[in-house]
Amino acid sequence: MRSFFHKSIVLFLLAGLVVSCADSDRPNYQFMPDMYESEGYESYGEYDIFPGGQSAMDPVEGTVARGWKPYDYENTPDGSSQAKAELKNPLPYTEDNLTEGKELYTIYCAVCHGDAGEGKGILVEREKILGVPSYDDVGRAITEGSVYHVIYYGLNSMGSYAAQTDEKERWQITHYVMNLKNKLEGNPEREFEEVGPTVSPDDPEVQAAQENVGEGTVLTEEESNN
Repeated sequence: MRSFFHKSIVLFLLAGLVVSCADSDRPNYQFMPDMYESEGYESYGEYDIFPGGQSAMDPVEGTVARGWKPYDYENTPDGSSQAKAELKNPLPYTEDNLTEGKELYTIYCAVCHGDAGEGKGILVEREKILGVPSYDDVGRAITEGSVYHVIYYGLNSMGSYAAQTDEKERWQITHYVMNLKNKLEGNPEREFEEVGPTVSPDDPEVQAAQENVGEGTVLTEEESNN
């Protein structure tokens, strides 16, 4: 009995010792340690194990990023002049687009260009950046095309915002910039464009019409116009 008691004490102390030395973050035994402690690679570090010598591999040739669309105007003086003269805002001038444009402008642009577009943002007032022109500057005579082009490529001290915004957001900002220019010049407020209701592809009536067309049903001229 006494021997069993002594053995129990020894086992209890041994168990306590094992538990006290255990680390929940690092198991005592790792049969496949590489599964737990994999080697970290820097995205643009040089590693022979990867094709091209780095872990961030180049995109497949001939592919483009999802949502990306080509921009036909080059980042050159000629490209800038061409965009200024030819490029028009494809988004309708609606209250929603103008509101979205204002929010984006406040995030990305107002710090330099000012809330009113007069070129007196907080960084200009603190003399961190100088020479930011007002949107009604006659010498620049900005247009929708020139505003979008500068947002896309940047100009002088202003960097490109193509990575921070998508195409629609850049055009929304352009709407708001032109709205500020209009106010600075004292012109009447531009009227919003009326946009017809959009039809959702999930609408039961739309789905039924598509099924009928698929079955060979001939629509009347009035139905096809609707």
